[in-house]
Amino acid sequence: MPDIFLTNSLSKKKERFIPINPANVAMYTCGPTVYDYATIGNFRTYTTSDVLLRVLKFNGFNVTFIMNITDVGHLSGDNLGDADTGEDRIVKAAKREGKTAWDIAKFYTEAFYQDFEKLNLVKPKLFSKATNHIQEQINLVKKLEEKGYTYKINDGIYFDTKKYEEVTGKRYGELSNLDQIKEGKRVKPNSEKRNPRDFALWKLSRPSGTRHMEWESPWGIGFPGWHIECSAMSMKYLGESFDIHVGGEDLQSTHHPNEIAQSEAATDKPFVKYWIHGASLKVDGGRMGKSLGNAYTVNDIIKKGFDPLTLRYLYFTAHYRKQLNFTWDGLKAAQSTLDNLRQQTPSLNSKAQRTILSQEKSNKVDYYINGFREAVNDDLDIPQALSILWKMLKDSIPGKDRYNLLLAFDEVLGLDLSQTASVTKRTGLKFQISEKASNLLKEREKLRKVGKWKEADKIREKIAKIGYTVEDTSEGTRLKKIRVSNLKV
Repeated sequence: MPDIFLTNSLSKKKERFIPINPANVAMYTCGPTVYDYATIGNFRTYTTSDVLLRVLKFNGFNVTFIMNITDVGHLSGDNLGDADTGEDRIVKAAKREGKTAWDIAKFYTEAFYQDFEKLNLVKPKLFSKATNHIQEQINLVKKLEEKGYTYKINDGIYFDTKKYEEVTGKRYGELSNLDQIKEGKRVKPNSEKRNPRDFALWKLSRPSGTRHMEWESPWGIGFPGWHIECSAMSMKYLGESFDIHVGGEDLQSTHHPNEIAQSEAATDKPFVKYWIHGASLKVDGGRMGKSLGNAYTVNDIIKKGFDPLTLRYLYFTAHYRKQLNFTWDGLKAAQSTLDNLRQQTPSLNSKAQRTILSQEKSNKVDYYINGFREAVNDDLDIPQALSILWKMLKDSIPGKDRYNLLLAFDEVLGLDLSQTASVTKRTGLKFQISEKASNLLKEREKLRKVGKWKEADKIREKIAKIGYTVEDTSEGTRLKKIRVSNLKV
């Protein structure tokens, strides 16, 4: 297998990736809390995870990939520095929208699946819902209790971080400077906690029977803490020790250190070998936030007339560990670049049949594929990989070979270049378009030629209903496939 290097947040160094079991890489990504639409900031992290998955597959690894859906237990106090305070985000959304918590979770989970597909993200083996794994979480808390790592206070069962350090000899908070956070500095202290760093494993309903989401447990009616779900579900599907855990850098300070502590306390084994964290997304040079009105979603991108994959391309313009600044002008530039790439794709495929390459041109093909692989294998350096792609497109090697290289690169980039759906007056070429859509497009063109604009617009609506958008450009008319989610849990 080729060498892959990843920056491991645990060691804070770039390391050669050596899987625990080379025959099957195990990978887990922290997914969304489904109380609202996922933002384009969230999806930058999920796209980083997707690229890592694709790079592993590009290098010949089999990968078991799991992503969680947090549909209970994530409290609003997390924004203030204490994930065990405040109101459940889903319950809060239920009150806001006049629905049940179950309805909220279902609606925004489905919305997430749709956005996931619009960005051409590879579906995991399982979207693992917290509410489907309550017993697994209870069992894990019981195991920690039996080993002496828990204690009960008025609002729930807590993990004893000091006991963890004393028994294991490990430092709590290896991924962050969490040990430096002082109680009361950012949040109101909980006087019942033994240590300000201790965190909830199981929260008790107060009073019981009043929540939409609550379950019986050995400690009383309640619901799981936010952190316990990822440990319980990842270990169920990937084993007590597995290869890769991905998440946003916002999870590096609290959520992921808590996962490590409770998992390793329960199993006496190393939990995850490589921790990968993506940097945050800024908006117009500042912070993104719902209170600021700039927590844009994939649908916001679409409403502005942009293809969702334009956002994917924009993510690629900065390394995943560096902050990226989102602006509408920047997205417009990304759209122009992606359109340029798409326009070249069918043209390259049609220029020439595959010919016998000279040694010089054969060496160039090897140069580009090896250069691309080296770039993506070097800590997912997608900006460098794009540079190689554009250099290759300008080369003199036959169009067919450039086309094949482009599709090989797209196995990692995921820009859906093989599915480029276009019909142009200039070439008359069709690519991956259904016969019905093609016939409707021809009918629309006839109506436009005789000035029947209203009738033509009705045809456009029919085309949209079967899954395509129509774009009238200076080079002709193009169809783009609309991604409609068919993802199931």
